[in-house]
Amino acid sequence: MSRTQNNIRRLVNLSLFSAIALTIFILEAQIPSPFVYIPGMKLGLANIVTLYLLSAYSKKDAFMVLMVRIVLGSVFAGQIPALIYSLAGGIMSFAAMCICISILGKKSLWFVGIVGGVFHNIGQIFAAYILMQTSAVFSYLPYLVLSGICAGLFCGASALFFVKCMDKLHQNHN
Repeated sequence: MSRTQNNIRRLVNLSLFSAIALTIFILEAQIPSPFVYIPGMKLGLANIVTLYLLSAYSKKDAFMVLMVRIVLGSVFAGQIPALIYSLAGGIMSFAAMCICISILGKKSLWFVGIVGGVFHNIGQIFAAYILMQTSAVFSYLPYLVLSGICAGLFCGASALFFVKCMDKLHQNHN
């Protein structure tokens, strides 16, 4: 396969992953949160795609898909004001996951997911602090850290399962 064909295949795959992550994000946004008293608390299921890409593709590819999902997700969900919070959480989470996966490797995706979930919430709290200019937002942090641990574990374990399935599929294909 030529270099051009490989680049086209990679671009198509990343476009598909962007569409999958965006679809998951939009569907999850339609599910009412049982935690109405703590704004922003959700599973973050689209992060499964980011975690998979971090382990199977490059960090650059994973970051591009993440940014596409955040920007288009905010537009499609009609949550343009939430874009700042999503970007702050997404970038902080991504940086922490990159460091973590570089140290621990893809076999520890369940833990990388936890780190990502926690740092996503920390990033959002700092964005809220800067925008609202009140330290009262930090009172949400313990609840968001706990939810980040739970959601991150679920997303990380799901991504690890997906990686193992894809590895097995590739082994059977070759």
